Amino acid sequence: MHLVTDQLLSTVVFDLGAVLIDWDPRYVYRDLFPGDEAGMEAFLADVTSGTWNHQMDAGKPWADAVAELVAIHPDRRELIEAYWTRWPEMLHGDIPGTVAILRELRDAGVRLFALTNWSAETFPVARERFDFLGWFEGIVVSGEEGIAKPDPEIYLTLLDRYAVEPGTALFIDDRAVNVEAAEALGIRGVVFTTPEALRSDLVRLGLLPAA
Repeated sequence: MHLVTDQLLSTVVFDLGAVLIDWDPRYVYRDLFPGDEAGMEAFLADVTSGTWNHQMDAGKPWADAVAELVAIHPDRRELIEAYWTRWPEMLHGDIPGTVAILRELRDAGVRLFALTNWSAETFPVARERFDFLGWFEGIVVSGEEGIAKPDPEIYLTLLDRYAVEPGTALFIDDRAVNVEAAEALGIRGVVFTTPEALRSDLVRLGLLPAA
């Protein structure tokens, strides 16, 4: 296990979904459950659940995952298939305040990486749509690695592949469990809530100047 040291921070590792990119299946399912918010939430929680989606993040082919779920819920076939066929509509856009912070860090010469739980089959859609993904020195995509956060191996993959010393790195993610996994490896962490709060954290940590 790596231990946190007093090394100066010189590297920032970003999660993408809900931090830099506004992804949400509700952008599709509100059309499919008109006027039935409770029904939509129940479907997303009980059928196309986070646990199910995590399988694709960890490398499972979409065709297999959809077929298996349809076999369990044959009466929901069209709704389940929409999660795949209409997936690009779930990408609503970037999160401007966080992209502005990313630009500030880039202009300040900070090393920038992304570590994202994302299907290898759908990530090319994001690469084509969001130019700022080209600002990263490297991006580790869980679906391409066959392993997903919070498994420590995916953090170690990034550290080893790009020769990042954990004590010099800060990891930003909207899920506390993922931040805690990074911290267990000696990487400092911030749980993302809003761009404003993130900028305050980066100022406090000496990565950005005060406004």
